[in-house]
Amino acid sequence: MTPLKPYLVRALHEWIIDNGQTPYLLIDAKFDGVEVPSSYISDNKIILNTHPDAIQDWTLDNDSISFSARFSGRSENLYIPINAVLAAYAKENGKGMMFDERFEDDMPPEPDAPKSTKKSQKPVLKIVK
Repeated sequence: MTPLKPYLVRALHEWIIDNGQTPYLLIDAKFDGVEVPSSYISDNKIILNTHPDAIQDWTLDNDSISFSARFSGRSENLYIPINAVLAAYAKENGKGMMFDERFEDDMPPEPDAPKSTKKSQKPVLKIVK
């Protein structure tokens, strides 16, 4: 199956905009491949305003998010691997979703438990009085 996280981020982003709010993304800025302005990183995280009025060239696919935005009047191109997204929420009321650092799409599936090689015993019936 395709990863769930990009679908949730897309849905939350659209839902927040449809309700007249400002969509924010909380990003793990130290995640491998993240390209954001380093001067705006705090505690290895960055919060990004992703409202269409604040950004240009928005692309959100199953692997990453990319867009350009202005920081202190200077245009910057940002690239965020989808697994670096820690939360998508509305600025005004905080409604949205946090993603655990071990979100299900980030982790490989658990290996199947080894099959038991013991032969199964036949059921035994007893009379209970």
